Amino acid sequence: MKILLISPETPNTFWSFKSSLKFISKKSSEPPLGLLTVAALLPALWEKKFIDMNVAYLKEKDILWADYVFIGGMDIQKESFQRVVALCNRLGVKVVAGGPMCTINHEQFKGVDHFILNEAEITLPRFLEDLKMGFPKPLYTTDEYPDISRTPIPLWGLLEMKKYATMDIQYSRGCPYDCEFCSITALYGRRPRTKDTDQLLRELESLRQAGWSRAVFIVDDNFIGNIKKLKRNLLPALIEWSERRNYPFTFVTEVSINLSDDDELMDLMVRAGFKMVFVGIETPDDGSLQECNKVQNRGRDLLESVKILQRRGLDVTGGFIVGFDNDRSDIFEKQIRFIQKSGIVTAMVGLLNAPPGTRLFKRLSLENRITDSFNGNNVDVSLNFIPTMKKEELIEGYKKIIRTIYSQKAYFERMITFLREYRLPVIYSSMLTWTDIRALLRAIWRMGIVERDKRFFWKLFFFVLYHCPRKFPQAMTMAIQGFHLRRVAARI
Repeated sequence: MKILLISPETPNTFWSFKSSLKFISKKSSEPPLGLLTVAALLPALWEKKFIDMNVAYLKEKDILWADYVFIGGMDIQKESFQRVVALCNRLGVKVVAGGPMCTINHEQFKGVDHFILNEAEITLPRFLEDLKMGFPKPLYTTDEYPDISRTPIPLWGLLEMKKYATMDIQYSRGCPYDCEFCSITALYGRRPRTKDTDQLLRELESLRQAGWSRAVFIVDDNFIGNIKKLKRNLLPALIEWSERRNYPFTFVTEVSINLSDDDELMDLMVRAGFKMVFVGIETPDDGSLQECNKVQNRGRDLLESVKILQRRGLDVTGGFIVGFDNDRSDIFEKQIRFIQKSGIVTAMVGLLNAPPGTRLFKRLSLENRITDSFNGNNVDVSLNFIPTMKKEELIEGYKKIIRTIYSQKAYFERMITFLREYRLPVIYSSMLTWTDIRALLRAIWRMGIVERDKRFFWKLFFFVLYHCPRKFPQAMTMAIQGFHLRRVAARI
């Protein structure tokens, strides 16, 4: 059997960092971990090819080679997904589809021969067994959650690793919280399920043996969902593993803000090599936090919680939302002030939308307020529901936030705020690699010479060299990321 696995193209959005990737000669920020794991679940004797449309062109001859095309994706990839399915239909090659987008709303997609929904560890073997018998069904779904300690190592050999800025692995699925706008609990449940410590270390070792030596994104939606296991098992073992190998990786992950309450956990993560965490801040308005059931963010000084994480050696990126029913006209200035004071350099601010499958979607549907489909773009002026605030006021206020925080002046000021607060862990070297030097030269040319307003780049450049030279590589990385974010902001 010949299987072609296809990852659809992702548009140039906030998290794509496409403009920044050119500085480091990469094509995509990260690979599609789900499809690589699906590939490992397929029979070993089957021939497999993999095409990530973010790093390579999909040709008709690639599809014609295959007996089946396996394709996954998320809402942001919907248009590309549909184009690929239509092409497969025209060429007469059967399509097998799965992933979060299909699991939540597979009825919207035509032309797919077989849907493998929910988590593939359960539904894919059922499809394979029926395929072997010659009677595969059009739909496979389940209410069960698999034991992911049995999940195989992704097939890294299908990747052109050099085209990616980071590699992905997964430690857990599920989140103990139940924020109204989030689809994670609908997909994976509220009881975090984890891989075994030895299993995760084998995955990391397989990455290292494959030649990877850069950042690794642990893609859990809340890495600290099971704190006891982290403290007792994973992190002590990961520290030992990293120390023995002279820290081959730095780690990035997603956490809830209550990480800032646990000194031991923060220290363990930093010692293990964690450098950056994404936190869903959402809003500084407590009424809006109550509305969306963001219980973990309430009853605390959110600004101080961010500062604690930074002082412990963790760079905080943050997600913010405007458009809650509770939001008033002053929310836009509140968000701007919070973001600037926090020193969260990479602040993703989005308009509230209601993804299918969420409690928010169900509530708004009952209130007859859903007006459109969800496109999955975190930085877009589209709304799929009727807000309580006037739509024009909400969109203009949102645009004001984006224009302000991604102006060169505000971005530069936020970097300085962060660099003053951030304590760089001693385990990180301040030496520049050849890749770093090449990226720096490109940054100097593009932002320090070609760009019209170059003063903020040079202010940052000399501030860091004089006040905190060990943080220079990180500061230049942020400047390069800002180059991309300004272009995304300009489109909004």
